[in-house]
Amino acid sequence: MLRIGICDDTAGARDSLRLLCLKHFRLEEPDFFEFSGGEGAVRWLHSHPGTIDLLFLDIEMAGMDGMTAAKQIRGFDQEVMLCFVTGYADYVYDGYEVGAMGYLVKPVEPARLSALLGRVEERLEQRQPKTYTVQSGGALHRLPLREILYAASDRRQVTIVTRQGQYTFYGKLDAVAEELGAGFVRVHQRYLVNAAAVTSLEGERVAVGGERLPISRGLRREATMALARAMVGEEEL
Repeated sequence: MLRIGICDDTAGARDSLRLLCLKHFRLEEPDFFEFSGGEGAVRWLHSHPGTIDLLFLDIEMAGMDGMTAAKQIRGFDQEVMLCFVTGYADYVYDGYEVGAMGYLVKPVEPARLSALLGRVEERLEQRQPKTYTVQSGGALHRLPLREILYAASDRRQVTIVTRQGQYTFYGKLDAVAEELGAGFVRVHQRYLVNAAAVTSLEGERVAVGGERLPISRGLRREATMALARAMVGEEEL
């Protein structure tokens, strides 16, 4: 399910764009996040990484304009796709600086919007093997695999620890390991680490993300060999 953010300081413009998006998808309604200004969009994405796939930004807004917001977002998020919405075509070339998917001129033409959304869906399909989706804290999070440091289990809960934060949900570490794939190594009954994020092996401990996690005796030989291969570049996500 696509997650779309709409940032415009006019409620009518947000409603109009949301309705056009709904007409494009019809059968599978996206999740929508609405922002009345650039500041709110920047704050949300910074504190909720991975919650939005595509963000529409109105360029001409009171307070923080769309281009300024886009530049700030790119300072901490390279994954979210950006599209500018503007009343003037003069801004089209400015979008290249922040890697925008495109721009739409108001009033938005349904055909141009559908073409853009088609490109967004294609890019998401290409990304899918490189992300992991979890339901945590009442929201759906699509986490880039390279940002995941390790997964830890505690009773019936699993916590995914990333460079930006932690995401806890009910599940089993065995199932998480299968879904994440060969780039992740089981080092303990309770821990699964991203081999690419490991910085050192220290006896019975593995260093990842500033923490030292235990390596269990039963998994030590297999885990150490897998991590050693990854550290010299034989395994990549």
